[in-house]
Amino acid sequence: MVFSSPLFIVLYLPLALGLYFLMPKRLRNGVIFFVSLIFYGWGEPVYVSLMLFSTVVDFACGYMADKLRGTGGAKAWLLASVIINLSLLGFFKYSGFLARSLNSMFGLSLYVPKVSLPIGISFYTFQTMSYTIDVYRGEAPVQKNIISFGAYVALFPQLIAGPIVRYSDIACQMEGREENTDIFGKGCSRFVCGLCKKVMLANSFGAVWEFFMARPEESILGSWIGIICYALQIYYDFSGYSDMALGLGGMLGFSFPENFLHPYASRSITEFWRRWHVSLGTWFREYVYIPLGGNRKGIKRQIFNMLVVWLLTGIWHGAGWNFLLWGLYYFVLLTFEKLFLLKRLEKAPLLARAYTFFAVCLGWVLFACEDLNLVHGYLEGMFKGPLLSQSALYYLSSMGPLMALGLIGSGGFVNSLWKKLTAGESKKAAFISAAALVLGFTASVACLVAGTYNPFLYFRF
Repeated sequence: MVFSSPLFIVLYLPLALGLYFLMPKRLRNGVIFFVSLIFYGWGEPVYVSLMLFSTVVDFACGYMADKLRGTGGAKAWLLASVIINLSLLGFFKYSGFLARSLNSMFGLSLYVPKVSLPIGISFYTFQTMSYTIDVYRGEAPVQKNIISFGAYVALFPQLIAGPIVRYSDIACQMEGREENTDIFGKGCSRFVCGLCKKVMLANSFGAVWEFFMARPEESILGSWIGIICYALQIYYDFSGYSDMALGLGGMLGFSFPENFLHPYASRSITEFWRRWHVSLGTWFREYVYIPLGGNRKGIKRQIFNMLVVWLLTGIWHGAGWNFLLWGLYYFVLLTFEKLFLLKRLEKAPLLARAYTFFAVCLGWVLFACEDLNLVHGYLEGMFKGPLLSQSALYYLSSMGPLMALGLIGSGGFVNSLWKKLTAGESKKAAFISAAALVLGFTASVACLVAGTYNPFLYFRF
């Protein structure tokens, strides 16, 4: 079940919210746990047990790490949590890829496990693992109620696609959170904005990308229209889903950290990765980069630490050579910026933005095309071959205005304009806000009911 589906919007969400608010506050974590298991089990009934196993393991490891604090036993429980979580993630996500790669490279006949990827496993394993680490460090209070801990792990607004919420960030909210009509209304508004981004923008751009991905040799213009549409699709798809997650969290009284900060307005790749998928970047910084030494042990060690982080970042996104190369690509760019380029980019902001978007688009080719032959063919099509084609000119005329709007919106201008139009408590501001949200919600639901193209890119991670 996805947020951008009629089933979720019309049936699941009203029933879940109704049950939640009918219950006394002391039982609401239990309600969240229950309805979240239904949400996850709707699409992955077999793997509910896997998520429950992770919940029990990290609850026990966190409890024992806290109880044995200051002893070797605490570290042993921490290692148990890390090893079990990474083993689960490794088996379900990477075992098949590893076996196929070894067979191909060395002519072996290793058995290739045929297991489906549990939805959201990359997100909730990182989340549960961070809980045990933070408890061990003394940065988060231990949770002694397994139902409340289960509610944190299975919390349906951010279960399958983040943001990756550290327990230390919402520990106090698990015990008591503010719930009122104003917070609920803001949550509804955020959800509708995310729904519009996903349904009306991401899906439109995605259809164009799929057309040109299948024919990269058609023309240079067509290849660039295609990859720009993919850049817009993945932004509005994932940031829209994050907006919906934050909105749903607000409806339940939670305040989650922001996950996207207008990344396409960045003036360097370094800045881009501070704005894109913020919760993942924070996780790798807090649990990998800083423990390795960060930038405290000289430039050579810092570059090595960056290499480790970006190899892991690439692998986290998928079991494929393209993701590994994608991580290495960003490691090279970030290292080059750190050593030579950042100060120069500061002197030419317009050129810096153009360079950043150009580099990100090249990276998206690696990210989107899992077949390396297709990667090569698409990159070649962006720079070699006929300049124009009939299809490219058609999509430029029909999708050009929406692409321009998408680029402007991704840079934060539309968001700033919206805040100005709806600022204050005047009747005019309230009317504009309510009318826009009702219109956006109605149009989005109409598109969902009428259409069949409604992919969600981050399901595969």
